[in-house]
Amino acid sequence: MRSVTVREAREHIGKLLDAVAHGEAVVILRRGKPVAKLIGIAARSPFPDRTRFREKLPAAKVSTAEVLRALREEERA
Repeated sequence: MRSVTVREAREHIGKLLDAVAHGEAVVILRRGKPVAKLIGIAARSPFPDRTRFREKLPAAKVSTAEVLRALREEERA
């Protein structure tokens, strides 16, 4: 973990953000004491992974195509 002063942070914010984007954490010091910590934001998918949920579901006895076909036939009748 890298430590920089407030002055260094102001002068090199672009480089610090690049370092943070590559996984490094940066602590900003004021008068030798830590006052802030820059850490990257973890990349998240907008949708949660549902793999484990799907594995727990029982296998379908009727295919989706058959269900849709039946629904269309009901609508027409």
